[in-house]
Amino acid sequence: MMDTDFQIVGIRNTEDRTVGRHTKWYQGKPLISALLLAVILSGCLCCHLIMTKDPGYMDLAHYNEAPGGEFLFGTDTMGRDIFSMIWYGGRISLLIGVLATFLSTVLAIVFGSVSGCAPEWVDSLLMRFTEIFLSIPNLLLVILLQAILGKASIFSISFIIGITSWPGIAKVVRTEVKQIRNSGYVIAARCMGGSFQHVLWKHLTPNFASSIMFMVVMNIRSAIIAESTLSFMGIGLPLEQISWGSMLSNADKALMTKSWWIILIPGLFLTVTLMCMTNLGNYLRKAVNRKESYL
Repeated sequence: MMDTDFQIVGIRNTEDRTVGRHTKWYQGKPLISALLLAVILSGCLCCHLIMTKDPGYMDLAHYNEAPGGEFLFGTDTMGRDIFSMIWYGGRISLLIGVLATFLSTVLAIVFGSVSGCAPEWVDSLLMRFTEIFLSIPNLLLVILLQAILGKASIFSISFIIGITSWPGIAKVVRTEVKQIRNSGYVIAARCMGGSFQHVLWKHLTPNFASSIMFMVVMNIRSAIIAESTLSFMGIGLPLEQISWGSMLSNADKALMTKSWWIILIPGLFLTVTLMCMTNLGNYLRKAVNRKESYL
């Protein structure tokens, strides 16, 4: 019985190794999502090279014009070229997502590291604060803060989204820091007089960066969604500040005039971008889980 069991296990391991050798390098990787996202990012960053019209110019002689030769994606209710607005506005939406995520990631790393290195009672106090913060619906908090600040801008929206989206990453950072804070290299750095900032950015952060990378990508996606939601509700960026969210704020007018392209095309670009980011985030999460299982 023991020999049979040992033989079966041996055969399975051999098959797994054989399958691993014949696996193609691209299998299991979100190549299509990465390619689509690269195309969209390249178009937004190099928008001045591909725009056919001034995105802010109101050509009232061609308002609500369907997609065609001169206007590839049609025009909106104010006669603006949607093709040019897509690429120019995408740059604004992505900028808000990156700025908000950068702020939230820095806050999460600092807060989570302080909690992970602090005494037990301080750690418990900080975690209770984090859990209270997480219990408040994020969108309601963003709307409240935006209403307090007043007129929205790129930096105000990025700031509000950034300071309200850090707790999830902070909890992961805290867990990782508690596991590695007593490592030999961390103790050696402290004994040599290294400050908390030095230990944090030189020794702790490189070790948990891979664990939070997928959350960082998902936070960019969440920030873009939040900006679009605010603009759709009429409390986000003003109409003259072009973004995917502000373009979708014309949805009510588009539905009343049967101008489907005004809402469909920006919504399609937004949906594809978010889906690509979701696929990349899921791939990073699975890659981290596989790495931890090997360890």
